[in-house]
Amino acid sequence: MSDYDGAGKRRAEKPRGWVRRHWVAATIATLLSVFLVASGAYALGMIKSFTGIDKVPIAAIKEENRPDPAPGEALNILVLGADAEADGNNNSSSIKADLNDDGLWKEGRIHRSDTIMVAHVSADRSRVSVISIPRDSHVTIYDEEGEARGEDKINAAFANYGPNGAISTVEHLTNLRLDHMVIMDWDGFRDMTEAVGGVRVYIPETFYDTSQKVSWEKGWHKLKGKKALQYVRTRYGLGDGDFDRIKRQQNFIRLLLKKMMSTENISNPIKLQKTVGSVAKHLTIDENFSVSTITDLAWNMKSINVDEVDFMTVPLAAQRFGEDANGQSIVNLDLEKGEQLWRMVRNDRVKRYLRLYPDDASKLGSETEIN
Repeated sequence: MSDYDGAGKRRAEKPRGWVRRHWVAATIATLLSVFLVASGAYALGMIKSFTGIDKVPIAAIKEENRPDPAPGEALNILVLGADAEADGNNNSSSIKADLNDDGLWKEGRIHRSDTIMVAHVSADRSRVSVISIPRDSHVTIYDEEGEARGEDKINAAFANYGPNGAISTVEHLTNLRLDHMVIMDWDGFRDMTEAVGGVRVYIPETFYDTSQKVSWEKGWHKLKGKKALQYVRTRYGLGDGDFDRIKRQQNFIRLLLKKMMSTENISNPIKLQKTVGSVAKHLTIDENFSVSTITDLAWNMKSINVDEVDFMTVPLAAQRFGEDANGQSIVNLDLEKGEQLWRMVRNDRVKRYLRLYPDDASKLGSETEIN
């Protein structure tokens, strides 16, 4: 039986021990804050905070199973959220600890990723585009070495084959060579919102989230910590389920980034360092993403305005919802239009794609438009 009803909304589900599987999309906030906050006088503090970041090898993927690098100097970065689910306490644990030295996923792995994004940084470092891939997207899954392992929801790649499996699966879907990878656990988002003192959002209508058992009242709310996490994880009570959840996550990320880059935050060295530190301690990156690479990239992107970051979701089929052979609910992608998108990403022409399909860009507007 499908998890969706006839209107495309998710049916109520039974509580699960690993309730945090609906991880927030705030990993991209981490990624962009790495780039945006580190410029100028803040680079030194950035280097200090990022020296001890966990790194994972990606050499397990066979070179013959990877796309050719894109022409030019543009960068494509895979951004993942991670949930730990093995113990009854839903505690997070190190991604690196679940990998063997060769980058293969250990038996008894406990993480899964329900947040999957590709961040494209233009060759001239003047533009950033963030493309979300819904966790239920039905695709061919590839393992750590880049070998096909059948069809499933895309989040099964990370659950079954770890970071290398996720990279390989997204590379095969997009035909993009992913230059780097960033993973953050749910604690990182919570700590970021605490570090900046919260983010103010407007809820246009009162509704009840039956999954988290939270009532959201109409009006303005300043959200941080656990409450902010609940806000971006909410999908029950929203008109379009997971797709509305993606939209409000992207809205919240925009506001979080603006708060991180506010004069109040960047003019206070102690507060800034606290913000950067809250990012760093919950990150895992690929072994080739060095601190010097990050800070150099940050310096070159220092003029980017947060309002100019393009957010979008991978093109969806006209019949967005379906079922696989086992009766699981899935999301169907528009592969033909998706091929056009990824080809333009590869050739650093995302702006041209958005001119052709302006409705594909997420409308992030003002705070009052968040819903």
